[in-house]
Amino acid sequence: MQDFPAEIFLQRPKIVQSLLSLLNLAFGGDGRHRLALQAVSCLQQLCIFLRSRLNFHRDPSFSSTEQSTASQNSSISYCQEARGPPRSQNPSPGSSSPRPSVIGRTVQRPRGDGQDWDAASSSGNSTQANANSRISLHSPLVTHIDLPITEYEDTLELQMKQLSLPQFCVSILENAIPLLRTGSKRVTMEVLELLVEDMFLIGDAISENVWEDDSLFALELKNKLLLVLGLLGETILYHKSNTSAEQPEMMLVHHRMAFISISLFTVRLLQILLPVEKASKVLQKSLLNALFILSLDVSFSLEYPSIYESIAAYLEQMSTENYSIYKQVSEAAYSIECTCSFMVEVHKKGDRNLSELVELADQALSSLPYHQHFPLLQECIHICSHIWKSAEANSLLQAESQKMLLCLLSHPSLNIKAEAYHCCLEVVKDCLGIHNIAKPVSSVCHGVHFLLHPKVLYEICTFGLQEDKNEQVNSTAKAILMYLLQGQLVMAGLTWNKFIEALCPIIPVLQGYADSKDTLGNCILNLSETTSEKGESILPRTTRLRAALRLLFSKKQLVRSVALKHLSFHLLNEEGANLKRPYLHGSVLSSISNLFVIDRAIELKLDNKTESIFKVETVEKLYGILTSDAVDLVLRKSAAEQLAIILEDTKMHGIVKKLGMIERILAYLNDCIHVDGKLMESIVLPCLTLLRKLVYADPVVRLSLAQQSSLLLSLFRASLIFQNNPAVLTETTVLLCLLLFDEVARTEMWADGKTGNDTDLPVFSLPVAVVRRYHLPVRITAHHVVSPNTVVVPLSSAYLTMKPVSDMLKMSWNLSWYHGIENLLQLINYEKEAERFLDSLKLSSEDILILKITHTNYGLRDCLNSIIQAVSHRDVRAALTRLSFYVVSDRLALKGSSGSCGAILKSFVWQKAVNRFLQVLPACVDDEKLLVDVLRFLNKLLREQRSSLGSNHLKWILKSLLKNKPKSLLSLLVRPESQMRDEIDEIQTAVRQQLDKELIRLFNTLLFCSMSVTDREGLELAGSFRTELALKLLHCLRLTDAPRFYGLPSLERTLRGMVHVTALPGWSTYSAEVEPVTICKRYLTGLLEVISSFYVEWGGNAMSFMGKGVTKSTVLCLLHLSHEMTVQAKDMDWISLWSLPYDDSEEQVLSQLGLAWLVPLWVDRDPEVRFTALGIGSALTSLEVGCIALAESCQNISGGLWGTVINILLDQFECSMVRREAAFILQNLLVIPLPTEDVKDCIWQGPCVHDEESGLSQTGKPALKTLLYHCQFYEHVKQMVKHCYVGCYMFDLSSSKEDNLIIEKGGITDFDDSLNLWKAPSSQSHSSHSQSTSETMILSMSPTPGTVTELQATVPTNPVSFVPEAVLDRLIAQGQSDTTTTESPSQHDSPMSAALSKQWAVVTPALLSAVCSLLHNLLVVTPEDTGTALQEAHLLTAFSSLVSANHVERCILELKAPLGHPCHIEHVKAQVVLLLQYLSSVSRLLKSCLFVDSQLVIQDEVLKPLLGNTFMILAIRSKDGLDTELTSVLHETWVDFFNLLATLLWKSGQISFPSVTAALANHCTAIIDNICDCILLSTTYPALCMTSLQFLSVLLNEERRRWIQDKENTCQNPSISFLLDHTEGCQASVAQLTALIIQICERKSSKDVLKEAATNALLSLLAVSKNAQKSAMEVDLINTCIENMKHIHAQLNLDSLKAGKAQKKKEDNLNKQLRCSMQLLRNCLFQNEECKMAALKAHLVPVLHSLWPWFLMDDSSMQIALHLLCVYTANYPAGCTSLCWASGGQSSSLPSARTAAGNSLMHNVLKLASQVSNDNSPIQQVVFCLLSNLALSHDCKGIIQKSNFLQNFLSLSLPKGSNKNPGNVPTLWLKLLLNISFGEEGQQMIMKINGFLDQIVEMCKYKHKSSQHLALLILHNICFSTTNKPKILANGKSDFEESINKENNR
Repeated sequence: MQDFPAEIFLQRPKIVQSLLSLLNLAFGGDGRHRLALQAVSCLQQLCIFLRSRLNFHRDPSFSSTEQSTASQNSSISYCQEARGPPRSQNPSPGSSSPRPSVIGRTVQRPRGDGQDWDAASSSGNSTQANANSRISLHSPLVTHIDLPITEYEDTLELQMKQLSLPQFCVSILENAIPLLRTGSKRVTMEVLELLVEDMFLIGDAISENVWEDDSLFALELKNKLLLVLGLLGETILYHKSNTSAEQPEMMLVHHRMAFISISLFTVRLLQILLPVEKASKVLQKSLLNALFILSLDVSFSLEYPSIYESIAAYLEQMSTENYSIYKQVSEAAYSIECTCSFMVEVHKKGDRNLSELVELADQALSSLPYHQHFPLLQECIHICSHIWKSAEANSLLQAESQKMLLCLLSHPSLNIKAEAYHCCLEVVKDCLGIHNIAKPVSSVCHGVHFLLHPKVLYEICTFGLQEDKNEQVNSTAKAILMYLLQGQLVMAGLTWNKFIEALCPIIPVLQGYADSKDTLGNCILNLSETTSEKGESILPRTTRLRAALRLLFSKKQLVRSVALKHLSFHLLNEEGANLKRPYLHGSVLSSISNLFVIDRAIELKLDNKTESIFKVETVEKLYGILTSDAVDLVLRKSAAEQLAIILEDTKMHGIVKKLGMIERILAYLNDCIHVDGKLMESIVLPCLTLLRKLVYADPVVRLSLAQQSSLLLSLFRASLIFQNNPAVLTETTVLLCLLLFDEVARTEMWADGKTGNDTDLPVFSLPVAVVRRYHLPVRITAHHVVSPNTVVVPLSSAYLTMKPVSDMLKMSWNLSWYHGIENLLQLINYEKEAERFLDSLKLSSEDILILKITHTNYGLRDCLNSIIQAVSHRDVRAALTRLSFYVVSDRLALKGSSGSCGAILKSFVWQKAVNRFLQVLPACVDDEKLLVDVLRFLNKLLREQRSSLGSNHLKWILKSLLKNKPKSLLSLLVRPESQMRDEIDEIQTAVRQQLDKELIRLFNTLLFCSMSVTDREGLELAGSFRTELALKLLHCLRLTDAPRFYGLPSLERTLRGMVHVTALPGWSTYSAEVEPVTICKRYLTGLLEVISSFYVEWGGNAMSFMGKGVTKSTVLCLLHLSHEMTVQAKDMDWISLWSLPYDDSEEQVLSQLGLAWLVPLWVDRDPEVRFTALGIGSALTSLEVGCIALAESCQNISGGLWGTVINILLDQFECSMVRREAAFILQNLLVIPLPTEDVKDCIWQGPCVHDEESGLSQTGKPALKTLLYHCQFYEHVKQMVKHCYVGCYMFDLSSSKEDNLIIEKGGITDFDDSLNLWKAPSSQSHSSHSQSTSETMILSMSPTPGTVTELQATVPTNPVSFVPEAVLDRLIAQGQSDTTTTESPSQHDSPMSAALSKQWAVVTPALLSAVCSLLHNLLVVTPEDTGTALQEAHLLTAFSSLVSANHVERCILELKAPLGHPCHIEHVKAQVVLLLQYLSSVSRLLKSCLFVDSQLVIQDEVLKPLLGNTFMILAIRSKDGLDTELTSVLHETWVDFFNLLATLLWKSGQISFPSVTAALANHCTAIIDNICDCILLSTTYPALCMTSLQFLSVLLNEERRRWIQDKENTCQNPSISFLLDHTEGCQASVAQLTALIIQICERKSSKDVLKEAATNALLSLLAVSKNAQKSAMEVDLINTCIENMKHIHAQLNLDSLKAGKAQKKKEDNLNKQLRCSMQLLRNCLFQNEECKMAALKAHLVPVLHSLWPWFLMDDSSMQIALHLLCVYTANYPAGCTSLCWASGGQSSSLPSARTAAGNSLMHNVLKLASQVSNDNSPIQQVVFCLLSNLALSHDCKGIIQKSNFLQNFLSLSLPKGSNKNPGNVPTLWLKLLLNISFGEEGQQMIMKINGFLDQIVEMCKYKHKSSQHLALLILHNICFSTTNKPKILANGKSDFEESINKENNR
């Protein structure tokens, strides 16, 4: 498998089918299961290799379009001797076979192990698929089998037999899943590992759209997948059912571990194959049951929460019923959790958060029926009592607590209900018991307030008292009421009043229990009794009256008879009782007890139609008749009767109520019961009917009337009067019933909201408790059969009988009660702890064991402890297998390094467990077997955790391996010869091979992990281990004479180990005994022997795939070795060691092969081998001697080294990685200077070409030019750029079905619809891999900037070679020389016509980076020719616009996505690195072009995309989540970009500056922030800091130059100054930048190059930015500079006393520092008054004054000082004045400091100006500029006047003749005089100069515009003074007028 491309095993599936059939042996005995395990291992490796090959084919770098039937280096292609006649018989470099033949044997092998025609090669046809294939999937691994004519097999039959990738994956599932039930832990474990690898492959192979595909192939696949899912479900249920008490503990552990891992695998497989939204399509019963079981597994849910969420999501889609049960049980489990949390919180000391407690309690109550933990209930009631105690309690909190109380009192579970009543009674007893008599009454009795609410009392009375099923509830309710009713004496007044207030609304219910024979009944009877003559009693008077009347409705005769007694008070004490009928004598009252007992109850019903049939006018007329006293009573009665009929319609009620009917009826009733009311009796009946209907229909009216005692008594009297009239009696009885029972008829009063719809007619309904206990005169609907507060138990008892449900609740209770698995498992005696629980809540020993197994942390610790305490190999193996289960489970749950296995690695327990296995060598075969198992587990663990393995643990392992050197595990790699000979036993041999395999795998993993070590000890240990391992592996590389005797697996393992060892630089340097060079030489000898034996002697691997793995590993080792030797063997000629001696036994000629053994590797069938071998060439040619040696070795090859390498580079069918290495070799060859003409004796002649026709040959540069011309190199490069692909993958594995593939028309059968099963490529990367023809190639369209090149498939014409023969001019090979042969071009074909019509392989940015470096070297070698070629081919434009910065930014954003797959993230990161490196290469090339010819770069088509991309990349924030590696590459790119921009501005600033400014404006703030970051890296990355500062300096200098040159045009685009000072957000960045640059400037070292660059940047920044000046002032730059100047002055004075050259040098250095400080001050003060004020306060002028003598000795310092003073004094009068102070005057606030003693700086300046007034020097110009500024100051004018300096003006020598230019000096004087003349004082000064007017008038005559203009302005200013005008006119009027006329004429 190491040698053959993995896809071959699918193309010829017999091996795979055999392996699958071997799996069935797992169920057999006699050790046959071992064979099955071997098959499992093979299939697992095949899955891994297939994924690797898939990634290989997705990699654009290795994508090629090789089309040959057999590989080009196969035995068919290469059968000629390379060392034949002088002229090679090989085709020329441009022919159809451009590569040289293999050097070596050419023996033909007819058939064999993977010969070319056995299957497609990995680099050729492996990317194609045949159109007629039955399973033509979009897979590079399903390949076309192209057979040569020598083969007689049926092509179609072979195609039909080959397996597709989905078929292979599903076959593994079908055959492997049954093995999960073998009962063998090892078989289960290894099959699971196979399934995990298969699952990852399925993720790449099968699309989720398979469920919607209707093709035959898809239907077949779906059926198999459904079968597989069903099998998995059955397997999960099998292991679940076997996890029971009947099983022994060992098997129970196995079944539970298998259950967990298989469940995880199943869910992950579902996630990959089946989107949740499509889950309803998969209805496998066993899978449904398995998911349901998993959803109820608490320990599983806690350990794997993310997987558990997926299970719930799938269950919801697949089964509504099961999901409903799951939800209900989950809610119950949550309630249990709340219960336990509540019990903890409620017992906490201190202030409790009552609202949180109530909320918790509310959520906890729903689970009370399951756990029946009554302390919860008691605490709830105590909390309610506590909340209601306080008068200031939160009403919302009271409402919530009351709701909770009512739920408990009305609970459907009788024992919970009974307990709730019992708890309430206990609270009442505590608060109202007789034992409280001595306590302050108010402090105790408030505890019953929670019961004193109508709703609570209603619940107790209505449902507690009538609880027939539970006598305990009934008796407890009675007891509570008794305590309350009899508790007036022990209650505070507030409490009693509260009770009575709450009692009133529920008295109708309570009176139903009135009974003279019962204590409670008597208490209830007493409520309506009036106890005193004054009318006082328990209840208010009206309530008492209503209660007394209500007793007459009681079903008990005795109770009714008591009613009269209670009513008598009210009747006798009624107002006007003596004027009312009837008289209360015996005959009237005799039947009163049965007065309201109506035999036939009536039904109350009104009409509620939508439309009324009655008119309002009719009602009003009838009402008028009824109320009219003038109308006869008979008519009035008739009107009343008609109205009663009309009021059946409730629509009419509102009208009559508005008319006042109710008041009128009440008046008639009063009239009737009056002693004179006999007359009104006839009208009473209809009036009562009217009133009854109104009262019944309107609750508001009913409530109002019910509280009127007079009405109630009137109705009672009317009943007595008409007791013999059944109709009237019935109406009065019904009316009284409606009014007396009104309060309990209101259902909304007892519920949270109104019941029923507001639009419905309000129905008069009474509770069942009332209906049952009263004789009611009406038939009504009863309500509250059950309590309105009762709750529905969430989970029915039927569900509780299900074991998974009860187990979940039991587990939830225990885990919640003990607050997690950890605490539960730490209990020493669980049985004793759990005694308080119900039996159904107690965990069995099996339950606890399941918890221990499921909880990974506990399980891992248990396993490690088992290993530590193990007394046999079997115990260790059992623990290791279990540990492996945990590792697989972590992997399936995607826990990675954050999982439990990662956590265990961070503890020290595992070290103790594995220590003895790392320290003690095995003593026998059994020990070796155990060590194999230990190492296998360690490898699994470290492989999963290698990214997070702590350095301490790694160091511990390395120390363990290095500690006992003679007897360490390393020594097992090299066994003594005697031991090797003794290995006769096959089992022993197999064990040792397995041990070697695991050892090397462990060492490779440790090598990988050691890369992350950074501390000194770790690096030393890792280095020592690497070198020691390198030496051991070298010993293992024992080769015999004949390759056929090699143990290939052993050799391949050793070489793979060597690849890992040599991968890191410095691997040979850590040995104390052997020198690095010696190790390298030994390695080289051994590796060359391998390559010689395996490759050269066998003619490459042309005839066989066997040994391909050996070749690849050997070549990779050689590549690593070449780099190591470059470093370690610097001082010796090591290139010669790489030459290979070759003994041709046939010819008996000893010859030196040299480096020619590399050439066959360059044309190997495997692109990875080609790439690596060329990499070796690249490494060897990095040295001059290597270039010469390689060129000499290639002399006998057609085209020589140059031709071969150029041919590989320009091979359009070759992959990018190979071509890239060819570019590097060319780049190296160009480093050695080429002769400009033919020089025969030159060691290095470069390429050599020969023209057959002319006989001329060329070498050196001319030959190079010819070669590039004839190869059309630049055209090919242009095509490379055009076909560049910047995507990360060649095809996408995760896009949707809608991205259809482009396939050929025709030839697609129904079988080929399975294309959809491969995840189709995205629109950005249509790949050819899906095509169904062997001739399909990739055609890439021209990319637009910023987009990914699209690759689409096409079917081209006959494929032809890359370079047409017509292109290869008249160059032919000469003997053994390094030449290229060409022929004359055809007259008819254009040079590139044929080449450009062909298909191109994918070109990557990495290849173009190498091409850019090559072009850079070509620019150095042949600048003019290369520059011209670049321009003509428009290559720079193409390079600049190829990669968009937007694309890079998108990739970086993708990297920052938190949920990206690690593998994908790595690929994207690599892509970003390549893109950044490409941009760097382009920038370096462009920089070189700028030096050759700036016109190449400054064209718009190059510059605009370049600058846009450049500044976008420079704006990327490296601190925002980028890792170290990516940040480092980004910084390197920045260095190149800053260099390019600086060079661009330096070379062509005038042209490029506007474009640079415009591009910078878009990212100004971000770039300044990044420059700040670069400066912060000044110590770690000085180059980045330097280049950023240089760019900044050049940019700002250019800005200042532009500002000076053209002030008007600076506003066309935002200037740099504007961006720095006015861009939003930029000010803070500029301030930070300024501060950072100043920090570098203030470094002590004078020779610091960074300090110099920082100073230049700061000078430039201060010159253009006010913001920077302000920031500099804030960080005290001005004071610092002035202090430096003081220090320098002191030092200069000190050093002046010494003499010598050293002093002179020191003085120069001090002067340099002085100039620097003054320049910084100058730029800081420029046009900034605040800074000038700071300088004034810091005494700038006195310091300059003290330094003046030194300035006089150094003109450059003087010039800078004068510049500083010019800037300082410009538009700053205070500054000008300060120059007039004496040297001692240090303060501007002291006028006395001014002096005229001639000791001020002003005097010195005037003296200097006098000395240089005529010498026309730079100092002269600056000093006059300074005087011009000072002349505007009053004080300075005074000194100028006193010094007679102006007299020097008269001594100016002016040229004769008006046409001449007066010169520079007169102009300077005129500017000075002009400034003096601006004030009257100055005008007088000027006029006092004798001869001034003559001189100035003379100057007016000059035609030089500037001088004349200034002179006239001076005269103009002087004329403002009236005293001066006559003098001017008198002094030569005619001359003056003449001058003015001339000026006007101009």
